[in-house]
Amino acid sequence: MTRSLIIAPQWIGDAVMTEPLLRRLHARGERLTVGALPWVAPVYRAMPQVAEVIEFPFAHGGLQWRARKNLARQLRQRFDIAYLCPNSLKSALLPFLAGIPKRVGYLGEARVGLLTHRLKNPPKGQRPPMVAFYSALSGETDVTNDRPRLQLDAAKVDATLTTLRLQRGNYCVMAPGAEYGPAKRWPTQHFATLAGQLHLTVVLLGAAKETDLCQEIVGNSAPNGIVNLAGKTTLAQALSVISATKTMISNDSGLMHVAAGFGVPQVAVFGSSSPLHTPPLNDAAQVLWLKTDPAYQPPLDCAPCFERVCPLEHTRCLNDITPARVLQALKRHSTS
Repeated sequence: MTRSLIIAPQWIGDAVMTEPLLRRLHARGERLTVGALPWVAPVYRAMPQVAEVIEFPFAHGGLQWRARKNLARQLRQRFDIAYLCPNSLKSALLPFLAGIPKRVGYLGEARVGLLTHRLKNPPKGQRPPMVAFYSALSGETDVTNDRPRLQLDAAKVDATLTTLRLQRGNYCVMAPGAEYGPAKRWPTQHFATLAGQLHLTVVLLGAAKETDLCQEIVGNSAPNGIVNLAGKTTLAQALSVISATKTMISNDSGLMHVAAGFGVPQVAVFGSSSPLHTPPLNDAAQVLWLKTDPAYQPPLDCAPCFERVCPLEHTRCLNDITPARVLQALKRHSTS
């Protein structure tokens, strides 16, 4: 059996989108170990094809040469092949230092000598959707129809829900954050207005740094049962909560891709980014993006700008998606 090490990307959404690659590798008989940073490792524990997850002891940023050399020493002779999902130089160092014979990855940033099997970087502006980008590392060509699938043990999910005092299928998750910046975040006032119109418990999820963002929603909502879990759950707990929700509303974010991986009904609000590149790959997903709405006038020629902050200072692409429109999308779910 081929022993394979997958070097995982550092963001939650990207981690979800590597799942079809791992499924392909597992289907052809490879034993998969994923090396991941601690904040994305729980995503890989929701992939049954992964035999082992190694949490890397690296901080965000910096080369951390000594730590990489020490870990490489521990990994020597354990693997036959390494697949590098990130394009960075430092992500290629560990497999090289560990002496893994076959090392597969995109050329990335100045790492020709660190890889044994190199894929050409797509031309600027022509990068394929991320799932296909990662799946191409398998060496297979038909990678366009893959969709991520996540799975958790039902008993563990129920245990988490009991701890958090939630009932399976009896709440709506809202994830108002987006790591990249405010040009990807639907206004908190819109989330608050929508929360007041739902006949379900609303559960807010987010990282600790999104606590204030979620608290704004609580402060601006009618007191109808909002549970603010931002900064109060581990990522593993958040995955359980999302997997058992009745529906989810989010921006284009890592948690959006988590919901897609579990196949839960969801509404994804896009602004400065493009669902043509990073859509929620989920038959139960509805995407709201004014760029492709012929009824929206004047047209949004500025979208997608892919900026952190709206360069025109109006953020029409998000502000003009009304709570009523999202509510209408949610109702379509309930009647379909």
